[in-house]
Amino acid sequence: MNRQVRKAVFPVGGMGTRFLPATKAMPKEMLPVVDKPLIQYAVEEAQAAGIEEFIFVTGRGKTAIENHFDRSTELEALLAEKDKDEALNELLESMPKAGQVCYTRQMDPLGLGHAVWCARNLVGDEPFAVLLADDLVKAETSCVKQMVDAYESVGGNMVALMDVPPDHTSRYGIIAPGAVRGRLTEVTGLVEKPKPADAPSTQAVVGRYILQPEVFRHLAEQRRGAGGEIQLTDAMAQMIGSVPFHGYRFEGIRFDCGDKVGFLEANLAYALERDDLRDGVVSFIKKQGL
Repeated sequence: MNRQVRKAVFPVGGMGTRFLPATKAMPKEMLPVVDKPLIQYAVEEAQAAGIEEFIFVTGRGKTAIENHFDRSTELEALLAEKDKDEALNELLESMPKAGQVCYTRQMDPLGLGHAVWCARNLVGDEPFAVLLADDLVKAETSCVKQMVDAYESVGGNMVALMDVPPDHTSRYGIIAPGAVRGRLTEVTGLVEKPKPADAPSTQAVVGRYILQPEVFRHLAEQRRGAGGEIQLTDAMAQMIGSVPFHGYRFEGIRFDCGDKVGFLEANLAYALERDDLRDGVVSFIKKQGL
């Protein structure tokens, strides 16, 4: 029986330079999609998958994330005083329970692999999930929940997969696919950001992972990969053959919210789903002749 996935790591130490000046004093993970920050969508996705512990790997200037997942007695008192019960209940329901959240610092921006390695002492010797808040997945069933359910039957390492255009392979980790069983694809190789001519497929890894703790042993080697950074992809590739490794084609729509167009698309998609916003958004779009 495969060990339960109880912990999730959220690498949130990046600078968010593509969204300057908005991210000069605010973490990019706090950028709102409609009225909820990206990092809260990621945490709620993990909660829906049964995750019990939430580990944030932060950097300088990220205290807004810590404050967001903390109680605000003044705000709660004000909402109660003004009888804004719906807003108060939504605020309280989104909070992880006491003791479920912890933080560690990535002191140097050395890549995703380094960020995950910084969480090693908090993860310990058990499987864990990794969620990148930039990748917002809109799905009826939480993307991580879908992966956890599949993981229970196969174990090992697992990544979320999506097809990308051939000329976009240099933006992603790309798998070499093996046997296919339903939504699961065996991973026989993994390359970080290959040129289109060198890519083993067009099946790309997006920001959801289930990993075995052995990955920390490979990350501890601190090998530099693409872009001169310590790549999580490279550490996972070293584990191929020693543990089962699958890609999971999730049901849902992924928005690249690290990109301005992807971020705007996400806001539109979530706004159009809201009864209180849909008519106004549709009216605006029609006025633009779109």
